[in-house]
Amino acid sequence: MTLFENQYEQQRIAKATELRELGLNPYENRSRRDTRCAEFLDRYAFLHEAENRRDESATAVVAGRIKFLRHMGKASFVKIEDESGMLQAYISRDEIGDEAFKIFKKLYEVGDIIEVEGFPFVTNSGELSIHARTLMLLTKAICLLPEKFHGLTDMETRYRQRYLDLIMNKDVREVFRTRSRIVSIIRRFFEEKGFLEVETPMMHPIAGGANARPFVTYHNALGVERYLRIAPELYLKRLIVGGFEAVFEINRNFRNEGMDHTHNPEFTMIEFYWAYHTYEDLMKLTEELFRHLFAELNLPLQLPYGDLLIDFSTFARYSYNEAIITIGGVPESALASLESAWEYLKSQGVEVERPASYGHALAELFDAFVEAKLINPTFITDFPIAISPLARRNDANPEIADRFELFIAGKEIGNGFSELNDPIDQYHRFAAQLEAKEAGDDEAHEMDEDYVRALGYGMPPTAGEGIGIDRLVMLLTNQHSIRDVLLFPAMKPLHHEIKKDNE
Repeated sequence: MTLFENQYEQQRIAKATELRELGLNPYENRSRRDTRCAEFLDRYAFLHEAENRRDESATAVVAGRIKFLRHMGKASFVKIEDESGMLQAYISRDEIGDEAFKIFKKLYEVGDIIEVEGFPFVTNSGELSIHARTLMLLTKAICLLPEKFHGLTDMETRYRQRYLDLIMNKDVREVFRTRSRIVSIIRRFFEEKGFLEVETPMMHPIAGGANARPFVTYHNALGVERYLRIAPELYLKRLIVGGFEAVFEINRNFRNEGMDHTHNPEFTMIEFYWAYHTYEDLMKLTEELFRHLFAELNLPLQLPYGDLLIDFSTFARYSYNEAIITIGGVPESALASLESAWEYLKSQGVEVERPASYGHALAELFDAFVEAKLINPTFITDFPIAISPLARRNDANPEIADRFELFIAGKEIGNGFSELNDPIDQYHRFAAQLEAKEAGDDEAHEMDEDYVRALGYGMPPTAGEGIGIDRLVMLLTNQHSIRDVLLFPAMKPLHHEIKKDNE
């Protein structure tokens, strides 16, 4: 065995062996726990004010991990922690007996998980505690916890060993509780609006639904390649064709791209589609969703995010070109043509190849000069059609799409548009995407003939939107790396893991 080789781990293994020799199982499969630590503290809080600050007629059984242990001759104080909180236990030799106390002092350690049966009392220092009548080891910990005063601060270890991070850092546990609440609130919000939650395939025969490089796998039974989905969009819109008028899905997407503080190769999104509505309706719905989240989470509308203070009381709106000029400070003359935009980018030191189209040139201007400045919630509308292959063309100007993106704290949070439901237009746009792919664009859409055929049966006027759950959680919990809101983020393999894979 290559694990548990240091002397301290070996000492703990020896103690587990000694427990077995004494007829005690160091890895029990039962517990009589009937009270959580927080429930105990709440239930017996009245003892702080009682004349007799102990109630020996009451009995509770608590369990948790030992986080602190102090021996004082014939008695010991133990801090045990469960998911609800921390509770002090008083262990007395006179109460639990000589033999049990001897085993406890010799073989129990910080990190072990124990069960304590006893009664409530308040110590001389004023701390409500449980006075143990019986004590049992449930799980013997082999690995040592980090030193308690400094905790677990190494970011690499925190992400690779999230279980240890959760043991040591209460604030981290709270972030993930909040994440769970956010997902639950969003789900209820859409259900109450009449949306149907659905599940669509995670392995696709054609990579589509967004501009991104897919992960490729192989289905042995069918003898074909499959793609981990980059977005559920085309399947969800098939459901609209089929007659469902409001659907949503909360699930994972996979994109074989780089990693940084806002990108992980697998991430969670909600996508929702709403028949007989437009992208303008979606912007109103999105604002309503945010108001609901802030109310349910009891958050202030002036929300701190790092050094920023984001004002959620209003959502600004700018068209794409307006934002480039007004917010980005780009002269209007630079937007006159593809060439003028490219020349301006080069004059400002932005290293970029000649854009494929005028719309792509505008996108480069937006990325370089606008996005990072969008701190307060801002809807950007009227995207170039060239970078919106699934969105409906604007009736007044066919070169722009009925599309928006929501930006907060300099990051894209949501993307929505009125859906393209013209099958002929969609076919030609897919064909243009194929040409782009053949020209070297790895993120361009494939041709999905079945989806075009579905549109041929008729999709009602529809609007759809996707919101990144991970970035939303980052925003609402003041976290600045996506790894801090993913329980198990993707990590570069360690050296020994790479060697093992190559073998």
